[in-house]
Amino acid sequence: MGEVKLENVTKRYADVTAVDDMNVEIRDNEFVCLVGPSGCGKSTTMEMIAGLTKPTEGKVYIAGHDVTNLPPKDRGIAMVFQNIALFPHMDVYDNISFGLRLRDFDKEEIDRRVERASDIVQLEGMLDRMPDEMSGGQRQRVAIARAIVRNPEVFLMDEPLANLDAKLRVHMRTELQRLHKELDTTIIYVTHDQAEAMTMSDRIAVIDSGQLQQIDPPLTCYNEPANLFVAGFIGSPAMNFEEGRVTEYGFSSDNMEVEFDPDKHGLSVGDEITLGIRPEDIYLSRNADIAMPSKSIDAKTDVLEPMGDEIFAYLLLDEEAGTDLDDMAGDAFAGQLLMSLPPDSEVQEEEDVNVVLDRSRVHLFDTNSGEAILHGITSDMPTAGADETPAEGDD
Repeated sequence: MGEVKLENVTKRYADVTAVDDMNVEIRDNEFVCLVGPSGCGKSTTMEMIAGLTKPTEGKVYIAGHDVTNLPPKDRGIAMVFQNIALFPHMDVYDNISFGLRLRDFDKEEIDRRVERASDIVQLEGMLDRMPDEMSGGQRQRVAIARAIVRNPEVFLMDEPLANLDAKLRVHMRTELQRLHKELDTTIIYVTHDQAEAMTMSDRIAVIDSGQLQQIDPPLTCYNEPANLFVAGFIGSPAMNFEEGRVTEYGFSSDNMEVEFDPDKHGLSVGDEITLGIRPEDIYLSRNADIAMPSKSIDAKTDVLEPMGDEIFAYLLLDEEAGTDLDDMAGDAFAGQLLMSLPPDSEVQEEEDVNVVLDRSRVHLFDTNSGEAILHGITSDMPTAGADETPAEGDD
């Protein structure tokens, strides 16, 4: 069985904490991606599972056994690295079988395992080739086959596709998913590429500054991010954020108002909150056909990026937006929105437009803690007072 459990695992280097009190349970036959920005601790976490690095605190369990102090060879794992590291003077057969020969497996068993592994990764007829006679994708398959022949309980893959070109990476993602189904084993995969994480994983473990932020299925991380970091990291292009406060009738900032009933969500007037909205959930008012639109927001188109199947439109919410680099927050400027438009949209640069947000797709976060408050406004708006104007789109 290939269950992996990290229990209060911490790794410190002098005064730097690379991994901080990590608690993760990975089920047998599960494909889990450890994802996060460079330096977040995902590779260190992988190394502690592999036994290449010993935790400062905590325990590592594989298949129910405490392996914290065991060497890598006794953990029932196989690892595929970013650096393929094939022996250049050995042919494919010898590269794949090298570890088995070191362990004195008999020739018949080695042949059987190499043949099975080469069939799985589609290397038939290539066993007598040298590494320099093969493409990057073929060499990567040799490295994977070298891991398969060990019959491990757990596969550990540390950015194995990072050195491949874009087209080959997409192909190899499909190959790895097929491999997972074929082997029916546990795979833990480290990447900073969220496209890899979203497309291959059963669950994603999002890590930042050595701390686990969220571990959930990909679409849960996308649609219900646990905090501001996950919301901004998962999704390309990134989620838009707008800081503001709770008012009697919902959210208000210098640039927009979004209506909801604060009482129904445990919020109080004056609370500092951050609104998040993904580009695909913003619509031109003139084309909006959604059940729960926000009040109209005045904006001006700044830059248009035709992508073929969609157009990315950068919107300025005020005349000064995007002009001061000090206002930059994350990947976006304060006072800007990025929206996704259909490819046939008739929009021009520097055009005055009105947009609305789909309130059912709005995310609210506590500005101070970063924790999620709600995902999607489903409650009715509070009753407007005599001097209040109903929101655009409401009867």
